[in-house]
Amino acid sequence: MSIYLSAAHKSSGKTVVSLGICGALKAQKLSVQPFKKGPDYIDPIWLSQASGKACYNLDFYNMTESEILQLYGDKNSTADISIIEGNKGLYDGMSVTGGDANADLAKLLDLPVILVIDSTGITRGVAALVKGYQAFDADVNIAGIILNKVAGERHESKLIQAIEHYTDLDVIGSVRRSKELIIDERHLGLMPANEAPQSQQFIDSASRLIAEQVDLNKIISFEKNIQTTIAPSINITAAKLKVGVAKDSSFGFYYQDDLDKFNQLGVEIIYFDTHKDSYLPHCDGLFIGGGFPEMQLEALSANQSLIKDIKLKIEQGLPTYAECGGLMYLTNQITSDTGTYPMVGVIDAQTSMSPKPIGRGYVQLAPSKDHPWNNVAKTIYAHEFHYSKLDNIDPNTRYAFKVLRGVGVDNMQDGIIKYNLLASYTHLRNVGGNQWVEQFVDFIHKIKHQTS
Repeated sequence: MSIYLSAAHKSSGKTVVSLGICGALKAQKLSVQPFKKGPDYIDPIWLSQASGKACYNLDFYNMTESEILQLYGDKNSTADISIIEGNKGLYDGMSVTGGDANADLAKLLDLPVILVIDSTGITRGVAALVKGYQAFDADVNIAGIILNKVAGERHESKLIQAIEHYTDLDVIGSVRRSKELIIDERHLGLMPANEAPQSQQFIDSASRLIAEQVDLNKIISFEKNIQTTIAPSINITAAKLKVGVAKDSSFGFYYQDDLDKFNQLGVEIIYFDTHKDSYLPHCDGLFIGGGFPEMQLEALSANQSLIKDIKLKIEQGLPTYAECGGLMYLTNQITSDTGTYPMVGVIDAQTSMSPKPIGRGYVQLAPSKDHPWNNVAKTIYAHEFHYSKLDNIDPNTRYAFKVLRGVGVDNMQDGIIKYNLLASYTHLRNVGGNQWVEQFVDFIHKIKHQTS
């Protein structure tokens, strides 16, 4: 069984409802598989913690429909129930004519949609809203409504009466306003669970409140309709490699299927903590993903032993790939409103934070002749989200990408190359049209062969 949780519009509290449903169903001893539409990293961290299973992203921009069906079918087949959380509103997407919205993904997966409605400041008008969403695309199966941010019993009664009188939909949940259901917001939405010391306490509270106010039996009564043929995973690399991956409260933005691909290629991932570990683990390659290092500058800068070790290893030729927060960490310093802090210093540039986003949204890249990896796609579809920029960049810096759409490092280029390092503001996704994990692993093999 599977359900698609979407909202009428952005910031309706949909993610908190999704977390609560995942946690409440997990408490009933069900195996809950979460998915997230779009390129988001933060919501999947929360959904993974709430469900106890790694969350996977489904994204029309950089995945084909067959890849979406394959990934969904593969992971859904091992779960009792899958929860797919949408992004933005049900019909919101890049195209005015549709094709990439939540509604389109729900139709592709043939799933019933539960529509979460922020009921703030609305009563009888909720029926017009619901009827409009039903009529807009008759092929979308809106199966139920969850009212969110309900003021009280009288408000709830008016909302339910209006929906029942004017529509044929059931209200399967009515969630009251509560301080217990508020997560601090930052930048692109919810604060990462890996930074929130009370994250499990919040999830437990949300799960309890959702279990009390949402009819979970109706949710688990929805039947899945799709059957997907699952191709076997193939380990195409015989030699065992080790890749160190930074994973802590500063760096936690990784697509789970990218990490899965490393394992499928016979690579052992060794996680390390940039705050606590004094040295890199023994590894053949290094991957430092995105995150919010600007929130942990003092702790990052204070760990001089690790900083020196990372700098030394990269200068000695350790194959390294870094994205966004990882790129910032590898520059000479990061300046925020709290001060300037020395960083690794492999990349000859300074990072400065901005109160407004510098680069935000989907990007399109073309590889340059200097790109160090083999078999790179001619056009790469990915995304970026950064509130920082690089200043005083070494004029001799080489770049791996030409930016066709987006910002990158300087509006024209992205992917700084130095030694065997590739560091980019762009977040890549390992899909059929951009198999970067295989390319990086092949590059590690190549460097290891040259130095052995």
